[in-house]
Amino acid sequence: MEGFHLSDLQFQKLIQSFSSLPGIGKKSATRIGFHILRMDPTSFQSWLNNIEEAKSKLRFCDECGGLTEEPICSICQSDRRDKGILCVVEQPEDIFFIENTKEYSGKYHVLNGAISPLDGIGPEQLRIRQLMQRLDSGDIKEVLIATNPTLEGDATASYLSTVIKPMEIKITRIAHGITIGGTLEYSDQYTLGKAIKSRLTL
Repeated sequence: MEGFHLSDLQFQKLIQSFSSLPGIGKKSATRIGFHILRMDPTSFQSWLNNIEEAKSKLRFCDECGGLTEEPICSICQSDRRDKGILCVVEQPEDIFFIENTKEYSGKYHVLNGAISPLDGIGPEQLRIRQLMQRLDSGDIKEVLIATNPTLEGDATASYLSTVIKPMEIKITRIAHGITIGGTLEYSDQYTLGKAIKSRLTL
């Protein structure tokens, strides 16, 4: 009887599925694949149920664009948050990383990306129009730009600074304790917290 080979089609399809996830290479995908095959049926079904429930119940906040189970997320609804400051981030997951620092108590706005001409992404492809509508309310006194320290993040921050300045709203950006070319996701909580506290006025 022939033994198991990593070239077996079904297992390769499983590895390819996990490799398509951000940050998961072939080696990690292989480990995950073997782990799943070793799971008992009850644990595996629970794991599947959690994924299915998250996919069916979670959505993006109608106001900020963050993750929520309701039309408006708990941060946007909270009276305890400082409504005078708005932190602008590229992706919904960035809210999670900033919240973990416990150094920020304002509200958020997710752009759903960054300006990248090479990828065909301009300001009109981002949630900038919705941002400007929120700023028109007059409640926001400071916009904290927390885009990633990448070429795309810098271009986005520069564009936002240009369009917001005429509104006479204070514009700040997280300090560059974050590694140049990196993302908020891979910054430790202490470094990200310090970058928020030491934010720079643009």
